[in-house]
Amino acid sequence: MQHVAQEMNLAETAFLVRRPDGFDLRWFTPALEVDLCGHATLASAHVLWEEGHLPTTQPVRFHTRSGVLAATRDGDMIWLDFPATPSHPADAPPDLRDGIGAAVLYVGRSPFDYLVELESESRVRSLAPDLTALARLGTRGVIVTARSTDPAYDFVSRFFAPGSGIAEDPVTGSAHCALGPFWADRLGKKELVGYQASSRGGAVRVRLEGDRAHLGGQAVTVLRGELLH
Repeated sequence: MQHVAQEMNLAETAFLVRRPDGFDLRWFTPALEVDLCGHATLASAHVLWEEGHLPTTQPVRFHTRSGVLAATRDGDMIWLDFPATPSHPADAPPDLRDGIGAAVLYVGRSPFDYLVELESESRVRSLAPDLTALARLGTRGVIVTARSTDPAYDFVSRFFAPGSGIAEDPVTGSAHCALGPFWADRLGKKELVGYQASSRGGAVRVRLEGDRAHLGGQAVTVLRGELLH
């Protein structure tokens, strides 16, 4: 699976195996296996429904390294039931400050990543981090965020994971398991919309319920293929 993911050279490649009560699901970057991934889970659910493996009215149960995750359809939206992974204030190691190279308002540590708040959306969008320094941190990645100036969104973010084989992820569902609680505390709301400001960009809806983060997004099939060897 790792060799296939390396060959695909995408941020994550998902692998599914049917079981009596759902599907085993694992995710791999080109460099390693990860414990939680949003967009490859969204894509997996979409394919199962789209290709007729499950009725579109039936939720999908995934057995993963982060427990049992569920996906349901609501019109053209897919909702993922994920664990919330709130960050806690942390000291910024030198490699993080050197890697970010910008004024930092907050540094936190979630179970997977560092979460860094910057002073403005424009600073997030223009950030050119030192990926070599960030790769030395020993975490899955670094989430950089700020409040959005666009009323359509509550916050913006970017996600860098050079230590996991991903310079910058286009859109990172699992990062919103930390971003959701962070901005919910600051904005006083449980339903939020985030925009990940990578070169591709993408929006993620977040609805917090207890210790769960429900992530909403959409998917379309763009490619079908067959691996022969």
